[in-house]
Amino acid sequence: MTTVIEARDVSKSYGDVQAVNHVNLSVEKGALFGLLGPNGSGKTTMIKMLTGQTRPTGGTATVLGIDAEKDPVGVRGRVGIIPEQETPPSFLTAQEYLEFVAAVRKIPDIQKKADWWFEFLDFADKKNVLCKDLSRGTRQKLMFTQAFIHEPELALIDEPLINFDPIMQDLVKDYLAAYVKKGKTIFISTHILEVAEEICSGFAILHKGNLLHTGPVAELTARGEHLPSYFLSLVRKDRHV
Repeated sequence: MTTVIEARDVSKSYGDVQAVNHVNLSVEKGALFGLLGPNGSGKTTMIKMLTGQTRPTGGTATVLGIDAEKDPVGVRGRVGIIPEQETPPSFLTAQEYLEFVAAVRKIPDIQKKADWWFEFLDFADKKNVLCKDLSRGTRQKLMFTQAFIHEPELALIDEPLINFDPIMQDLVKDYLAAYVKKGKTIFISTHILEVAEEICSGFAILHKGNLLHTGPVAELTARGEHLPSYFLSLVRKDRHV
């Protein structure tokens, strides 16, 4: 198997706060991998280091064979990213924002591709609305679109279903499952354990910046365990260490 994400002894501190503490993590091509943890566990910081948005204080991270610290632009040029907070430019319409993304990424036939996404995620009626006037759910649809419109080898998504209603959540989950079947890879950060158990092939658990476990979901299933209960047992135990 080909490794698409490799974190080796990665750490990040902010003053006296250790956000991520010597994490070792590998993700193979074709995985739908979930990084799980409570709020404040270091998940968002980890994604920012993998995408070159934040420099680690220690260790190295390679994404698609690229050193994320040495060549952050190279990483971001090849992956799709959905940040924790959806932030399309307020002064552009949804259509204009996708045209901007296409120009940066050199995506051909953008109108055809954009129209497909507007219909697929059911927000065609918002294409000419300024991003500042879009609802949070619609902004999330737009950010989802910009991450996948160029069909990247790897997508890194912070809380993929946040702000989506149940119908849209179901649609997006099906899309993610189908995407990895094409040989692509998806890395999601979430604290919604039931979703991770449903769609992820592998997972890692972070708590207070420490990696408590990493492995395939199938291992838990084979033991008759469920991911939510396993997660809670590890985190509760770690709180009392």
